[in-house]
Amino acid sequence: MATLKDIANEAGVSLATVSRVLNDDPSLSVKEQTKLRILEIAEALEYRTSSSKKSTQPKKRGHHFMAIYNYKQEAEVNDPYYLSIRHGIETQCEKLGIKLVNCYEGELAHSDAKITGILFVGRCPETVRSEAESITDNICFIDFSDSNSKYDSVDIDLTKISKEITDFFINQGFNRIGFIGGQDTPNSSDIREMAFVEYGSLKGVVSLDDIYRGEFTSQSGYESAKKMLANNNFPRALFIASDSIAIGVLRAIHEHGLKIPEDISLISVNDIPTAKFTFPSLSTVRIHSEMMGIQGVNLLIEKARDGRALPLKVYVPSKLKLRGTTKE
Repeated sequence: MATLKDIANEAGVSLATVSRVLNDDPSLSVKEQTKLRILEIAEALEYRTSSSKKSTQPKKRGHHFMAIYNYKQEAEVNDPYYLSIRHGIETQCEKLGIKLVNCYEGELAHSDAKITGILFVGRCPETVRSEAESITDNICFIDFSDSNSKYDSVDIDLTKISKEITDFFINQGFNRIGFIGGQDTPNSSDIREMAFVEYGSLKGVVSLDDIYRGEFTSQSGYESAKKMLANNNFPRALFIASDSIAIGVLRAIHEHGLKIPEDISLISVNDIPTAKFTFPSLSTVRIHSEMMGIQGVNLLIEKARDGRALPLKVYVPSKLKLRGTTKE
């Protein structure tokens, strides 16, 4: 009887790749040509795949996931970044036939069905995490990671992004860079701000007097920028924590009679659809937020299927998109 090793040797790929192809792993990224070759060899060797065994095995119950969004639902209106994450989760669950229940403001909804996986979007309180652990140990964090946690996470490298933006401005000749950001909850810390202050201070281009924070909304960005511009001694380069905040900052700068990027330059984060249509168009860091939701779902499926105990941390890549709010 043929084995997975026989197929792997014949196809010239790893044993793990053969196993994941034959089990139709949704998170596997491999060329279609390689998939077809593995399937053809398996058929030629008369290997009995897991799908062919289903008729003799008890039917397994489908997955039922719960997504817990640690913010109010209105946040998705103010910042499409959050909406995109949810869209990724819902799209992947629908694609894979997974039932899904959404909860907001960090509250777990009652469900008569057995929950087989929980997705936390954003930082969650310890009390909520403990309640979730009593339901299942198949948990994944999205847009948040904890190096001491035993659970999977899908996140973006905000420290890397902060350094990249700081270095870009320094290379353009700026010796003073300001920051306008937000807080998810009162007294909470934002990694962007912390990384920017630490790295920018080492480079000698950041002062705590040039740090402004409010909420992750356009209105908050507008108010923070007005406060900054009221003092004529303001930085001429700005790192903005999100595109939504930046839209408000742009308005305040225009009202102040300054030209962008001649008088003041700025770079934000997320690359929401509106970023291309502001005036000038926003220079921003593109975050594949929908992919964060998709990969969170894939990690829950993979962990449940394989019984993996080792937690995985997945970083979704980002890319700086230079447009009209920075000099060439």
